[in-house]
Amino acid sequence: MQKPSKPSAVEPAPRARLSTDPYKGVRDFYPPDQFIQRYLYEHMERVCELFGYEEYNASVLEPTDLYRSKTSEEIVNEQTYTFRDRADREVTLRPEMTPSFARMIAGRSRDIPMPARWYSIQNFFRYEQVRKGREREFWQLNADIVGVAGIESDVEIIAMSHAIMRALGAEERDFEIRVSDRRILDTIYDTVDVPAAVRPDVTRLLDKRDKIENFREQLLGFLGNDEDKVAALLDQIERTTSTAYLEELRVQLANMGVNNMIVDTKITRGFDYYTGMVFEVFDTSPENKRSLFGGGRYDNLLALFGGDPMPAVGFAMGDVTARDFLEAHNLLPAYAPATELMICIVEPEATSHAIRLAQDLRREDVTVAINFSGKRIGDQIRHADKMKIPFVIAVGAKERDSGRYTVKNLSTGKELELTADRISEHLFSSLG
Repeated sequence: MQKPSKPSAVEPAPRARLSTDPYKGVRDFYPPDQFIQRYLYEHMERVCELFGYEEYNASVLEPTDLYRSKTSEEIVNEQTYTFRDRADREVTLRPEMTPSFARMIAGRSRDIPMPARWYSIQNFFRYEQVRKGREREFWQLNADIVGVAGIESDVEIIAMSHAIMRALGAEERDFEIRVSDRRILDTIYDTVDVPAAVRPDVTRLLDKRDKIENFREQLLGFLGNDEDKVAALLDQIERTTSTAYLEELRVQLANMGVNNMIVDTKITRGFDYYTGMVFEVFDTSPENKRSLFGGGRYDNLLALFGGDPMPAVGFAMGDVTARDFLEAHNLLPAYAPATELMICIVEPEATSHAIRLAQDLRREDVTVAINFSGKRIGDQIRHADKMKIPFVIAVGAKERDSGRYTVKNLSTGKELELTADRISEHLFSSLG
C-alpha cells in the first residue's frame, strides 16, 4: 500500500517592500530641515515674548462641531481630516487654531486676566491640493490678544508680524503689509443689497479671486445672475481706497517703525469670523510674489460659546511660506549641528577614558559625540567634518597617560594642545 505523500511546504508570499516616501502632503524633517524649523520657531517665539505674549497649546483633536459655523464651509466640508472615534463621536484633526483658542478663552473667561496675550506654534492638517506653499500638514504660529477693543491691539498685532519678518532678516522692501477692514465690505454689501445669506460665500470668493479663472461667473451665481449688482459691487470695492480708521492705523504703525503698510481694500480673508481689520503680508520678490500669512479682528467668535462678545485680534504665520520666503531672499541659515565636539578613539583600550572625558565636558555644557566606529582616525575626522562638527579630539594611550589633548578646529585646521580643564573654555571662546 502506497504511503500518502507529505504535503509540500508552501512558500510564504514575498512581502511587498514598504515605500520610504512620506504620506502625500506631509514632510520628513532630517536634521538640516529641522534646523531651519527650529530657526523659525525660535525667532517667532522670541518676538512674541518680547511683546509680552505667553505660550499655550491645545489638543490636535477637536470635536468637529467646533469648526462648523466658526470656520469657512470650504475648510469644514472639503479640507478637514474628519473621522468617527470608537465611541462614534465625530472628531477632526485641527485645520487651524483660532476656534480652539476661542474655546479655551471662553471656558475660563472669568479666571483669565484680561487682556490676554497668547501664542502657540503647533501642527495643523488640511486635505487640500498640494502645491508650492501648500502642504497637508504644516506648522503655524498663532498669536492673539483678547480684551482690547481699540485700535491699539490691531496696531500691536501688525507690528508683531513686522517684527518677526525683520527678525528673520527681511528688509522692509522685501515684503509689504496689505491692510483692509471687513466693515468696508459690510457697508458695500448694504449699499449694493447683497443678501445676508450669501455674504459669507461672496467674501470667500472675493478672497481668492486672483486664484480662480471663473471668478465673475461664480459671483454672478451667488448674486442671482444680476450683472448690474455684480458690477456695482466690484466698482464700490475698487473705488473705496481707504477710511479714517485705516489712515489712523497707518500713522500709529509708522510711530512704531512700521513703514511698509499698504491699504488694499481687496484683502478680505476667507474665514467667516472676521469682523474688522484684516491684513496679509506679501512677498515682493518676483520669484515668490504671493501672500505669506495674515490675520485680523474677530470680536464675535467667543460669543458662540455663550456669554458676551469679547474683542479679539490675531494672526497666523505658517512655516511653509516662511521658509519659501527665506529661500527666495537668500536668508536661509547655514546648517550648524548642535554637537560642538567629536571625540575620536585611537584604540579600543582608550574607550573608557574617552567616555569619562566626554562626561566631564558635558557637565561643563559642551555638546559631545563619541565615535565608536573603530575606523581609522582619518576616517573618523572626515566623518566629523561631513557632519559639520567644528572640533575634534583624538584620544589614545598617549592622551590618557599625559592628560593633554590636541583640539583641532576643522574649519581652520588649527590645533591646540590643552589639559582637560581648559577644553571647554577654548571651545566657548572659539564658538563665540
